[in-house]
Amino acid sequence: MTQQPLTLIEVEALARAAHEGQSDKAGRPYAEHLAAVAEGVRLRGGSPEQQAAAWLHDAIEDEALSLTWLDGAALPQHVKEMVLAVTKRPGEPVERYAARVLATPGALLIKESDLAHNSDPVRLSLLDDPTRERLSAKYAYVRSLLGLTQP
Repeated sequence: MTQQPLTLIEVEALARAAHEGQSDKAGRPYAEHLAAVAEGVRLRGGSPEQQAAAWLHDAIEDEALSLTWLDGAALPQHVKEMVLAVTKRPGEPVERYAARVLATPGALLIKESDLAHNSDPVRLSLLDDPTRERLSAKYAYVRSLLGLTQP
C-alpha cells in the first residue's frame, strides 16, 4: 500500500519539530531561516515540491533528520532528490556541491533562496566582523559557481 505524500503543511510542521531547539549563527530560532527560505522559493515561483524541499533543505546536513528517514519518507522522489542535492557532505569541495545543485532539477531555486536569506544584510549585521566577512565571501563564491548574480 502506497503512503499518501505529506502535505506542505505537514512538511513544515515536521521540519519545525525536527529543528526545535536549534538556532542560527545569530542565535535566532532555526525555523525562522527555514520559513524564510521556503517563502523565498514560493515568491520566486517555486512549486509546492520545491517549497517542501526548502523546508527540509538543512535537515540532513544538520542531523535534524536522518538519511534513513528521508529515504522512507512519504515524499515524492523529486523532493528527496532536491533535498539531497542541497545537502552538503562532510569534506566535499564546494565546486562539487554546486555542480550537484545545478544538475538536479529544481534545486537551484532552493539554493538561491537559501543564499539570499543567508546574505541578508540585516541577518549578517548580527554577526561579528570576522564571521560576517567569511560568510559573505563564501556566499558570493557559491553564487558565482551557481551563476547567480544577486544576493
